Amino acid sequence: MNYDKEIWRVLTEAGMNGLSVQKIARHVFNASNNFFETVTFEEVHAYVQQYLLKNSKNPDSIIESTGVRGIYRMNPASQESQQLMLLFRDEEPEEPATPHEDKSLSLFDF
Repeated sequence: MNYDKEIWRVLTEAGMNGLSVQKIARHVFNASNNFFETVTFEEVHAYVQQYLLKNSKNPDSIIESTGVRGIYRMNPASQESQQLMLLFRDEEPEEPATPHEDKSLSLFDF
């Protein structure tokens, strides 16, 4: 299973402070584990850890280390991460402005 998009979403929501590998892995695990396809937390944690290490090496990468061991965030200098932040913000559903009022007749008059 590909967890990359979920990692990006979690890091986008985390903001500039970033998150630890453990918390990122927990979010990805909860988002990807379902009734029909179960995965172990160790498997998800190993993937997330390797992905973050591999993708934070390059200074132009979408992900960067915050300077604190094990804490990662989206790279604000990366064009790709700026585009992803806009995409994930646009995906949030809008709530209706006014609640729908039920104007139907009641079957039972008391």
